[in-house]
Amino acid sequence: MNRYKIAVIPGDGTGPEVIAEGVKVLEAAASKYGFGLDMTWYDYGGERYLRTGEVLPEGAAEELKQYKAIYLGAIGHPDVRPGILEKGILLALRFALDQYINLRPVVLYPGVDTPLKDKGPEDIDFVVVRENTEGLYAGAGGILKEGTADEVAVQESINTRKGVERCIRYAFEYCRRRNKKKTLTLCGKTNVLTYAFGLWERTFHEVAKEYPDIKTEYAHVDATCMWMVKNPEWFDVIVTDNMFGDIITDLGAMIQGGMGIAAGGNINPEGVSMFEPIGGSAPKYTGKNVINPMAAICAGQMMLDHLGETEAAKAVEDAVKRAVSKDLKSLSAGKMGYSTTEVGDLVAGYVRG
Repeated sequence: MNRYKIAVIPGDGTGPEVIAEGVKVLEAAASKYGFGLDMTWYDYGGERYLRTGEVLPEGAAEELKQYKAIYLGAIGHPDVRPGILEKGILLALRFALDQYINLRPVVLYPGVDTPLKDKGPEDIDFVVVRENTEGLYAGAGGILKEGTADEVAVQESINTRKGVERCIRYAFEYCRRRNKKKTLTLCGKTNVLTYAFGLWERTFHEVAKEYPDIKTEYAHVDATCMWMVKNPEWFDVIVTDNMFGDIITDLGAMIQGGMGIAAGGNINPEGVSMFEPIGGSAPKYTGKNVINPMAAICAGQMMLDHLGETEAAKAVEDAVKRAVSKDLKSLSAGKMGYSTTEVGDLVAGYVRG
């Protein structure tokens, strides 16, 4: 029997609540499909920071490298200044573990409402491959004369040939494995950001020569946003840089039904990957047992697929589809018709059959 060592970081706010339901579903899948999950829990987050002044302890990233995957709840605490935890945990782990791909499926499940008029599940089914360790988020830049009338702030977008190429190559491979429309769209801004996206565009076309079975397209980021709203059915797989990927994946979450169903993976194909719900820690709902755990459950489903437990992953996805189409009244907190724990029980029950 395969056994997988998983690091669990429940995080802040409602993070521990949704992760508990995700773990419930994962354990049901493991029992049904004959594999083991050895989970170790870590208290990284706002409470630890307020208690110790420490965001991540020394050696944390090295310790996490021993696991097959990381299952993350949510980071963000109302008593901690924005940016401290996000940079100190999320970005720090992405960089230290070289999780250079952010993978975001945008899928509308049957029974889930979308704000797009006359669009259904057959229209909204694509994936965004976002470069995850370079670009504007690399942290290059600085401030001069802070707080004065002459203040200067510089934030630089760092794009290396190695970083761009490995992201694009991953996207081509993913598009081939996905085997749907077999169309890869590069999202950029070549008409203005000529240096950075000149590199992206050249690399895209060079790598494309190795994938003659994949159709290639290009769209400016503003046009991508427009078409995601007007004609989302045009997209199969989109590849883009860190900043643009951050923006369009939140738009993607909205058209697939909201943050309550959106999940993502921070992927290192050769190392440790981390899976998380896209929504924040929602501290105002903490402890009320009303938050929707579906995004965390979907993140667990992505983790199972990444681990190679494809049959179990499909069972979890089918269970989620069944629950949102037949049972839940809404994906909004407090309006589901079920409590947080009841949703977890429902999905786990469907997985067990």
